[in-house]
Amino acid sequence: MGDWLRERLDERPAWMNALLAFCAFMTFVYVPWDLFVKPVAMDEEVWFGVRFHGALAKLFALPHWAVYAAGTVGFWRMRRWMWPWASVYAGQVAFSFLVWPLLYVGGARGALVGLVGGAAFAALALALWRARARFEQARPGPRARYGEWALVTGASAGLGAAFARALAADGISCVLAARREERLRELAEELESRFGVKTRVVAVDLAAPGGAEALVRAVADLEVAILVNNAGVGAAGRFETPEPARLRQLVELNCAAPAVLSRALLPAMKRRGRGAVVMVGSVAGCQPLPLHALYAATKAFDNHLGEALFAECRGSGVDCLALLPGPTETEFQAVAGELPHAGETPEQVVATALEALGRQASVISGWGNWLRANAAMRLAPRTVLALAAKQVFQQHVPPERR
Repeated sequence: MGDWLRERLDERPAWMNALLAFCAFMTFVYVPWDLFVKPVAMDEEVWFGVRFHGALAKLFALPHWAVYAAGTVGFWRMRRWMWPWASVYAGQVAFSFLVWPLLYVGGARGALVGLVGGAAFAALALALWRARARFEQARPGPRARYGEWALVTGASAGLGAAFARALAADGISCVLAARREERLRELAEELESRFGVKTRVVAVDLAAPGGAEALVRAVADLEVAILVNNAGVGAAGRFETPEPARLRQLVELNCAAPAVLSRALLPAMKRRGRGAVVMVGSVAGCQPLPLHALYAATKAFDNHLGEALFAECRGSGVDCLALLPGPTETEFQAVAGELPHAGETPEQVVATALEALGRQASVISGWGNWLRANAAMRLAPRTVLALAAKQVFQQHVPPERR
């Protein structure tokens, strides 16, 4: 853990790490205490040098909280949008330090305090303004970090096809695996013509006995640098609705296949000292999900396996990531028997995954999904959580399956 933390802190200079620590303290300690514990009569906030008291101070603490939360995320991830806004906010603080002592202290003492404080934050604003290159510095792409070939399962549509296009756009040749060979060949032709990469099509049913092993044999001659365990299926409705064979296939495809493929390809990645494994889980795996019970259980398996491999592989040069999408605009809903409902595009989910790969153990795509997954799990007892999830999810299931 210490090595991982040092790697992350080395991404920015010491003075930015100090700002990151300050923003985190304000986000998770001081502002919550200020909002929820500090008596209203004692509360005070300053914006642009103007002091607010009482209820107004509580109200104006909310944008402060948002700013510090954004700063925590922005410095930790070195987001592009931090420039110029971090500098602008530091400039606002510098202006406040100039104005506030003149309004509320006065005299030579007020002028001195204003000049010293204003100069300090003006220097910070200037440093942040000059740090534009740090916030805009792009990481090497997946090909430069990991290698030439990627294996994408479930590549015939949805997230799998989006992963293949994103990786091919970076110059990575792709093994496309799924059951529907015709769709795979159409995608292979597109990738070769658009991006000039090589492709290999492997028509395989990963839910069938020996399917994962057959895919391993089909790529045995390649140095697979990136494995995207994307193939998966759901079965919406009461647990007893699908045939037992369907439930068995679901477990084979969602759990056994990614475990077998990862076990087969990880050793070579570790010997080469570089590689990546993306385990496509789901926010459904963060909680019990009645009317999608087995699917949620299998995705909890994928989520945990991906996060555990992240920790196991640290220091080996191999990056592992559990990707937790929410509802996504793919054919998954129709195949699983769900009623149509809105979601993110596959391209949005894939962009989130590739940004997080190598930086964290897991990522939830979309802030709304993150809030639903984390707020519910941390605030609600599991009994309430299961019952509430049923109330919500039954809106997405046909009446005859509820």
